[in-house]
Amino acid sequence: MVSLKEKIGYALGDAAAGGITWKIMSIAFPLFFTNVFGLTVADTATLMLIARMFDVVTDPLMGSLADRTQSRWGTYRPWLIIGAIPFGLIFALLLYTPDFGPVGKRIYAYTLYLLMMAVYTAVNVPYGSLLGVMTENDNEKNQFSSYRMVGAYAMGFITLFAFPYLQKIVGGTEQHQYAVLGAFFGCIAALGTLACGLLTKERLKPVRAEKFSFKPFADLVKNKPWIYLTLIGICTNFFNGFRYAVAGYMFDYILGKEITFSSLIINYTVFMTFGEVTCMIFGGLSPKFTQWMGSKRRAFTVAALICVVFSVLFFFIPRDPAYIWVLIAIVVLTSVGIGLYSPLLWSMYADVADYATEKNGTSSTGLIFSSGTMAQKFGTAISGSLVALLLGLSGFVSGTNDAGETFIQINDEAAVRSMIWALFSIIPAFIALIMILLLKLYPIKK
Repeated sequence: MVSLKEKIGYALGDAAAGGITWKIMSIAFPLFFTNVFGLTVADTATLMLIARMFDVVTDPLMGSLADRTQSRWGTYRPWLIIGAIPFGLIFALLLYTPDFGPVGKRIYAYTLYLLMMAVYTAVNVPYGSLLGVMTENDNEKNQFSSYRMVGAYAMGFITLFAFPYLQKIVGGTEQHQYAVLGAFFGCIAALGTLACGLLTKERLKPVRAEKFSFKPFADLVKNKPWIYLTLIGICTNFFNGFRYAVAGYMFDYILGKEITFSSLIINYTVFMTFGEVTCMIFGGLSPKFTQWMGSKRRAFTVAALICVVFSVLFFFIPRDPAYIWVLIAIVVLTSVGIGLYSPLLWSMYADVADYATEKNGTSSTGLIFSSGTMAQKFGTAISGSLVALLLGLSGFVSGTNDAGETFIQINDEAAVRSMIWALFSIIPAFIALIMILLLKLYPIKK
């Protein structure tokens, strides 16, 4: 029987990665790069696309390397313990805006973003793989996965809700605010990652292949459950990625930068925290919901259907700050579905890893979980890249002038506003429909 301390320790890993670094990267980075840092929309889109090509190589290699690691801390934990400080440091540097011209800023952004993706892979792939070696009990795997999601969403709520208030406390320019908050949240992320590595235990030993071989990669391509689950994982991150990446633009160009009720500031980060707390609550209820539905696949399908219905409904709400509480209500209801399916995805990856071990005779847990991390980064960053690209096509222009100053220009306000609204509603709904179709083809019936 695993202890509560270990479950909390495991949750701290995704509180750091998913609740702090990835949450800020998902919701703030497209807006940060175009409106604060001073990249053009083309540079922002290209940066995220290049990073994805980089991850296609590094994620599976990291998974294979993690599977073969042997240390006094185990197979996967050493990567969290050793990688914690670089993880927080590089994140902090990424939110710093140097006093460079257009070319210097481009080089800095590309270098730091790729480094961040590399260190995120080195920490998060082993973190996900831990789920496969902490317990062999399927119910306990569901519990660990649920704690993971609750940790990520709880910290995501704290991070996004506190962000505008911390900006006001820091003061100064937006560039200064992001730099200080990057250092602050980077320290917390490093501590959470380190605590996760120290508080968890590896009870099971992977049946490892002693020498490196490309056979696990070939086996992966033949693994039908893995193919469908990876496509589903990409869809879940496309769904979230579009919404998070465009939320800042939605407030800046449709709803007003800030809406204030008494002392409550509602900006784009606070707006999304209503969804975060909902995801946290229903992520905790996901194991019970799954038992009630009778299978993970059926529970996932119902949760995705909830996302479709309320995303479509959001599209028809008037684009007016007077309807802010209606919009928040729709975000909350959409997040019920997200909260229910998020823990299931990682629990299903553990099922796929067990299936692969039984079929092939050796463990490829790290490699399989790396595909989950790759799907997360691929879906989130490609959606962020597409947001920048589609906004550019609709008439949004940004960049840095020769004096090093950021500039913004809107060539077609109506087209930009329509694109922003669709990217938060109709386009994610279409992605969730694809997710449901893929779930019908997913062959593991647990």
